[in-house]
Amino acid sequence: MSKDKQKLLKSILGRSESFLKDDLERSSDQIQEQLFDARVLVIGAAGSIGSAFVRELTRYSFKALHLLDISENNLVEVVRDLRAGAYQLPKDFKTFSIDFGSTEMQALLASHAYEYVLNFSALKHVRAERDPFTLMRLLQVNVLSNNDLLDWLSDMTSLRRVFSVSSDKSVRPANLMGASKALMERVFLHRADVLGFTSARFANVAFSDGSLLQSFENRLAKKQPLSAPSDVRRYFITEQEAGQLCLLACFTGENREIFFPKFDPERDMKTFAEIARLFLQASGYEPIEFNEEQQALAFMRSRSEGDRRWACNFSTSDTSGEKLYEEFNDPEEPVELERFKNVGIVLSPKYHSDESVIDAVRLIRAARASGTWGKEELLKYVQTAVPELEHREADKNLDQKM
Repeated sequence: MSKDKQKLLKSILGRSESFLKDDLERSSDQIQEQLFDARVLVIGAAGSIGSAFVRELTRYSFKALHLLDISENNLVEVVRDLRAGAYQLPKDFKTFSIDFGSTEMQALLASHAYEYVLNFSALKHVRAERDPFTLMRLLQVNVLSNNDLLDWLSDMTSLRRVFSVSSDKSVRPANLMGASKALMERVFLHRADVLGFTSARFANVAFSDGSLLQSFENRLAKKQPLSAPSDVRRYFITEQEAGQLCLLACFTGENREIFFPKFDPERDMKTFAEIARLFLQASGYEPIEFNEEQQALAFMRSRSEGDRRWACNFSTSDTSGEKLYEEFNDPEEPVELERFKNVGIVLSPKYHSDESVIDAVRLIRAARASGTWGKEELLKYVQTAVPELEHREADKNLDQKM
């Protein structure tokens, strides 16, 4: 990470080192003990969080590391980064450019044995529910492919733990993206008696691929206004912290536990508008705020090159599925807050029944196989296993806003 990015993160997050540093140091021996002589498969290894996890993992010694991602180019870049960065890699190091829900994946698992399988592959945008076709792909990746993965792993006798990353949006979900992650958790919980499972729910990952903060960087580079909701409050962590949280969850957690960052809502939760102001100020600009997109665009068109003012369009949230605040556990879920300094643990994640999970997966799969489905139909199927989903349908989606 460049010094400029470190400075920017410190200005926005208010910290210059990982908030998980102490917890990670205290857990280092336990993590190394779990990894001794282990073979590890990381799915979605070329994404922001998957690659950050891999970099953290290479601090330890183990037998084999295999990385898998559908993006061939990004996976190549991960390998170049690891080799050029002098990270410690085991002798058995391989990469596979395949889709984790594919026939090729099934064949890979039939011919390889692993002690740990971690999945970071997911669709993560609320805007995925803007149409029924993208929504079905979200359910295919986040739910059906994970269910298939567990089918393929069921005969792997060497397996000690399977991990799949979740989201704060899975808690009392307000959108189908969050509900898909809640259903994902329950797909794994359904098999946890046979395949030991842990997960992590975490905050917005600052400057990760596709994040709003990454879009702020892109807007500056393209001399375009910044746009953000003024009433949506979120916690923020770095890519490194996300990788570290997943490391702790996978190698120190007990079966069925879900890890989350322990934050103070009053101190640590910020609106996207606040983050945008901090980002511009740290980048050397003065935010000039507008209530209308066209006003912000007009300002940027007339702005001179040396002007240190930058247009922002802040408005209240008026799109489908937007949750105004962030939470990491349902009030009905028991949590452990003493095991770690800055990590909380959901001890018994919300789960309704095996039958509800089986039915939801079956109904979604049948709809996909039929070749025709609607959004309301898929909403009903997801609610079979996630009845707490409270979806708010608006007449506007995120693609209709700047």
